Amino acid sequence: MYDILELSKKSQEDLFAIANELNISKFKNLSREDLIYEILDEQAKVGSLSGDPVMVRRPQPKVQPQSQPKDGKRGPKKRGDAPQQSGRPQPAIKSADTAKPGQPAQPSQQSVQSQPQLKIQPQHTPAAESAPAPASQATAPAAVTPSAQEQAAAKKRGRPARKRVKDEKPEVSEIKAESASAVPGTEEEIAAIVAVTREMRQETTQPQTVKEFVKLNRNDRQQNNQRPDNNRPDNRTDSKPEIANRNKNQERHEFHERVVDTDAIQLEQVSEITENVADTQTLPQQNIQVQQDNRERRPKENQPRPKIEFEGEVEATGVLEIMPDGYGFLRSSDYNYLNSPDDIYISQSQIKLYGLKTGDTLTGEIKPPREGDKYFPLVKVKQINGRSPEFIRDRVPFDFLTPLFPEEKFDLTSNGHNNLSTRVVDMFAPIGKGQRGLIVAQPKTGKTVLLKDIANAIADNHPEVYMIVLLIDERPEEVTDMQRSVKAEVIASTFDEPAERHVKVANIVLEKAKRLVECGHDVVILLDSITRLARAFNTVQPASGKVLSGGVDANALHKPKRFFGAARNIENGGSLTIIATALTDTGSKMDEVIFEEFKGTGNMELQLDRKLSNKRIFPAVDVTLSSTRRDDLLFDKEQLSRIWILRNYLADMNSVEAMEFLKTRMIRTDNNMEFLNSMNGE
Repeated sequence: MYDILELSKKSQEDLFAIANELNISKFKNLSREDLIYEILDEQAKVGSLSGDPVMVRRPQPKVQPQSQPKDGKRGPKKRGDAPQQSGRPQPAIKSADTAKPGQPAQPSQQSVQSQPQLKIQPQHTPAAESAPAPASQATAPAAVTPSAQEQAAAKKRGRPARKRVKDEKPEVSEIKAESASAVPGTEEEIAAIVAVTREMRQETTQPQTVKEFVKLNRNDRQQNNQRPDNNRPDNRTDSKPEIANRNKNQERHEFHERVVDTDAIQLEQVSEITENVADTQTLPQQNIQVQQDNRERRPKENQPRPKIEFEGEVEATGVLEIMPDGYGFLRSSDYNYLNSPDDIYISQSQIKLYGLKTGDTLTGEIKPPREGDKYFPLVKVKQINGRSPEFIRDRVPFDFLTPLFPEEKFDLTSNGHNNLSTRVVDMFAPIGKGQRGLIVAQPKTGKTVLLKDIANAIADNHPEVYMIVLLIDERPEEVTDMQRSVKAEVIASTFDEPAERHVKVANIVLEKAKRLVECGHDVVILLDSITRLARAFNTVQPASGKVLSGGVDANALHKPKRFFGAARNIENGGSLTIIATALTDTGSKMDEVIFEEFKGTGNMELQLDRKLSNKRIFPAVDVTLSSTRRDDLLFDKEQLSRIWILRNYLADMNSVEAMEFLKTRMIRTDNNMEFLNSMNGE
């Protein structure tokens, strides 16, 4: 037990140690004064508990075995001598307690030393208490000693607390020993308690009437303090020995029962407190684990749910259109490269970084638009025109590439495309890579069906070629039929659309083709029709004051010529082939002017005759008027010589006779080579 003065003299660390021993919670958060008062309160609470096992710490059991035999030998003494006998061991107790503040390990040693003496006490006290008491003289001395000692103990229990507060001296009594040892402070004390419990468990089979001075509750102490008052008449009067002896025998009997009961209670309390000590040792570890678990759980509960990022998860492809402000959008072919919700935004810095141009086909990763944005931004560029971004930086612009005559002919008759239309075109108007061809046709001569046959033949026989079918100012049902029957990308602007849309679609398709050719690809554009495209450019073109016959502006045909003239065969790889249809005999002077302007620009011309189509002879090709410039670069010498012979033979025939002659003989053969070889037999 510590009083307020001793606690005020101790350092903060010592106070923390005492508070830890008393199991005070959250003592580190308390101030010094609050901590001192909390320790005092906790000591009072512990002192109020009954039968604390740590009370074995007091050194009194050492002295009791010595005093009891002496009292038994000396026989009965005066009642005034009893306090002196109980007061003899005070110097030893004082020396033990005076050393306690400076040496905290000694109480544990004394408690350990007192344990074997607990076993010796049952050997002496049963002899004194269990002796037969036929005469009052024999029982009186034995009864006097416990009552006298009990009175002395009761008197001493009330004194030391007052002296300690007033004199501020470490005078120690039995209550001090009990209160100081009320709570196990160190591991040695806990070990001593465990040892005592083991010994008591071993001796539970034997009756234990061991202790003269028993650890009692405050209620028992109050009863002990009241007993001397009740027994005062015995001290005053010696005139009634029989009543005194009877009272003494009764007190001794009650004392014996109380000792036995308190020993059993003490065993239970010792076992409970040892369990509590074990629990108090495990509780801090459990609390630490629970706190750690809570700390680990709290961040998970407090943290907001992670946002799912879709950046880079979706890839998109589109054709770049750079706006006048410098930024651009990737247009989708599903919307014919016009403005759409699927447009992807490209910043000006990205355009400069990769050296992009209008018409570049980009494939890259996109991310969802932020709040307030309308378009998906491009995050990463993977491919540009089917090439790596490093290759694109070093490309040569289309206008600076070297154009050549077509040298490689498209095979239109293999893989099941050996019908009469493709065979006639392949023989009399061959198409090479980089060809600039015109299909001159009157209305209703089958030019659209012929375009479909040519497109499918090129797509099946030359998968390396990128093919675009561009339909300008055509009927919507023809667009649907072309999309479903042709293995190519179909871009259309029907006749119900304004001329500005015709021009815009044609320009972006041309730019896309140029960018692909710059990267070494072979591109084929099938345009239907260039006459309608020239009409659209003429409508869009602002008036210059120079008008040709038919209402054609002098500057209006420059852009359609630029479109048609882009077809070329590029040196060291790449080619752009354009096969366009031109309308004639429509009754419009403008169409005649447009045809005359484009007539000399192409290097391949395929004429269709209305007479053949009226007789339902298809293909309605005028063989004598259809030809290709520099076809000697496309055929080998043997084939070329045989074709010249055939042309010479057909020159005297009109278009109907020539077509009927070819049709009857070509049906008999499977391919053109077999047909040319069969000419010798005829």
